[in-house]
Amino acid sequence: MLKVKDLLTINAIDGLRVVAGEAGLENEVSLVNIMENPDAFDWLSPNELLLSTGYIFKDNVELQNRIIKELSEINCSGLVVKTKRYFEELPKNMIEKANEYGLPLLELPYSYTLSNVISIINEKASGRYDLLNRKTLDIHNLFFKTSLEGGGLTLISSTLAETIENPIIIVDQDWKYLTSSESSGNPHPLESYLTLANNTPVFDEPFIRQIPKKFSGMKRSIKRLFTSPKAEIVCRILPIAVSNNVYGYIIVWQTVRELLEFDYIILEQASTIMALERIKAKEIDEVKLEIRQDFFDDLLSGKIKSPATLQTLCDLHGMNAKYRYYCMVINIKPSEVDRYEDMIIWKYKMEKIAKKCVALVNSQSYKANGEITCFYRSNRIIVLIGHNKDIPANTITEVKNYANELHVALSEKIKERFMIGIGRQYNEIASLHKSFSEANEMIRLTQQLNEKSDVSHFEDYAVYHLLDANIKEQALEEFFEKCLGPLFQHDRDNGTAYLSTLEHYFIHNSNVTETSKAMFIHRNTLIYRIDRIQEILGLDIKHSEDILRIQIALKILRILDKNI
Repeated sequence: MLKVKDLLTINAIDGLRVVAGEAGLENEVSLVNIMENPDAFDWLSPNELLLSTGYIFKDNVELQNRIIKELSEINCSGLVVKTKRYFEELPKNMIEKANEYGLPLLELPYSYTLSNVISIINEKASGRYDLLNRKTLDIHNLFFKTSLEGGGLTLISSTLAETIENPIIIVDQDWKYLTSSESSGNPHPLESYLTLANNTPVFDEPFIRQIPKKFSGMKRSIKRLFTSPKAEIVCRILPIAVSNNVYGYIIVWQTVRELLEFDYIILEQASTIMALERIKAKEIDEVKLEIRQDFFDDLLSGKIKSPATLQTLCDLHGMNAKYRYYCMVINIKPSEVDRYEDMIIWKYKMEKIAKKCVALVNSQSYKANGEITCFYRSNRIIVLIGHNKDIPANTITEVKNYANELHVALSEKIKERFMIGIGRQYNEIASLHKSFSEANEMIRLTQQLNEKSDVSHFEDYAVYHLLDANIKEQALEEFFEKCLGPLFQHDRDNGTAYLSTLEHYFIHNSNVTETSKAMFIHRNTLIYRIDRIQEILGLDIKHSEDILRIQIALKILRILDKNI
């Protein structure tokens, strides 16, 4: 087992001498490397001996002191500086810091090349590598056995915490909590500092922003400080990654003892096994999701005919087959995603927005006065709301109020454009596909009619649906021409607004006062227009049959998208 003091006895590097940090001469040396980058601290390991020409810190006293401090905290073996090139002798401040931290600081004669010194020391340390390899294999087998026996992340995390004698936190790729394990003797319990709840971020944004963007490619741990009013905690962070695909992070809450060289090897082994666990869990989730998607696709297309089958599948997927249900479809009209021509990028961006929407809908579920099931398909969020039949059904007004509140929350928090269509409520879940179809129809109709309202219920547009879905366009044209054709042509030829006046008149229930206020015209002007309309059409707009024909024609006007 090679130690720093043994380097002084190697004839091949005669002249190497210790200038400070004699207290650390018993430090073990397992690896030798060159340090000529001031940002290399994240890449260093315990028991690593660093060689340098001193170029990176020759004119920077602050960096000189920081290097000694960082190497000591990482438990590096020591620092060897080649003199007579940038330093005639090592600075006093470095010597003082090395003595303070007990980090061996050595001078290497100018005649030696750093690469040659590395070769010489590594040859002497090769016997230690054999021992480490055997210990590494043992720890790998321990973690692998834990995984094979179905222990999962929780048991692997517990084994890791017990082995390195420090608490462990495991988060996913978005830094949301997966599991954690305490360690005996921890003076700063995890729960006193962190929120340890599933699918919840554990650390704040300032802490996460400290992590390098290409961290997954480093394949080693880095040190970061977690600061709070109570204490400052050293955290060692290692990505759970395979082929640059990050599946999460291991965070060592270093409060019990400092990590040794072998602890870092244990961390790397644990990271590999955890990556396999995350991949396995991801594949299982994907299969479950596919099965769940197939169920909802069949449910919303009305393919499940057997009541017994429907009952079984509802129980499996968390729905109550005895409830009454209605469907709400939220159409996302993204501003940013529309600019992407690449379909892969479009799909990725849309999926990201959709997941946020689903999370928000679920967070607002307490306002629905029912049980919520929410998922997404492409750019549409599908919300199924179930109610106990023993409770009075929600009124259309209540349903629309909930949808409006949801629309406000989505627009404010996700900053996209949304349109919500609502289907009718059905007593049997087997009829839910009808509500789904109606909700989609509402989105289509409101887009076709250029409606300003972003929330629409099927009952509000049932007549439009009847006309648009069941009567051919030619027949609609003929009906409109016979009923309102002369008025439409008069507006075109004379620049009048009689059709618009007629539409406002019926919207306000034939109330002259309310209609004139809404149109900002004098009531006498409105009365004159009504008389002219009756004269042009040859109809009495107070006669029930004529009123019905005119109102149907006005709705056809919207369906045909004629400009008025």
